[in-house]
Amino acid sequence: MSELEAKSVAQEQQEQKIETRSGVERIANFTIAATAVAVLAALVATALFAQGQDKDKYSLKSPSGIAFSDFRGYEDWSVVSSARTTEVLKVIVGNPTMIKAYKAGVPSGGQTFPDGSMIVKLQWKPKKSTEAQFDVDVPDVFAQAFVMEKDSKRFLKTGGWGYAVFNYDAATDQFSADPKSLSDCGNACHTVVKAKDYIFHPYQKR
Repeated sequence: MSELEAKSVAQEQQEQKIETRSGVERIANFTIAATAVAVLAALVATALFAQGQDKDKYSLKSPSGIAFSDFRGYEDWSVVSSARTTEVLKVIVGNPTMIKAYKAGVPSGGQTFPDGSMIVKLQWKPKKSTEAQFDVDVPDVFAQAFVMEKDSKRFLKTGGWGYAVFNYDAATDQFSADPKSLSDCGNACHTVVKAKDYIFHPYQKR
């Protein structure tokens, strides 16, 4: 084999290696792109599903006209306090306006919460823990969101507070406005704490 032929064969082999490497790189890049698209599609689908759930929930209005959408984001609000009865475990949360007022000393000294304050009482049916080393009740099925919002002009007749109840049905994973919320324990119950601007629960030390 002449030197020229040897160089030609070597060049051809080098070109084949380059083509093979390029083909592998194209396949790898395609695989990465396809995986990224699949992951993005899954994330979008999950987000749309969650938005659909929220849209259904936040389209609700109580018989008194209080919109659940007023309390959008309550799932992440700061905890004010907690309570329990024999039938219900309760966690009380407040929006940033409410929490800021609490930290400023409201409702002590006759101070009142500003308009825009909102508080939500989240209620679960309890169950006994099967894992704890001691006797303890833990949340089981979520049951209800009892909400209050402050608007001194809109709710003039009830001390500036509006009240509503939104029930949750675990079987259907759906919320509904409680048709009895007008006659439930709303302003009628809270008048006993009128001196505290109708709010039972203080902001607990932590």
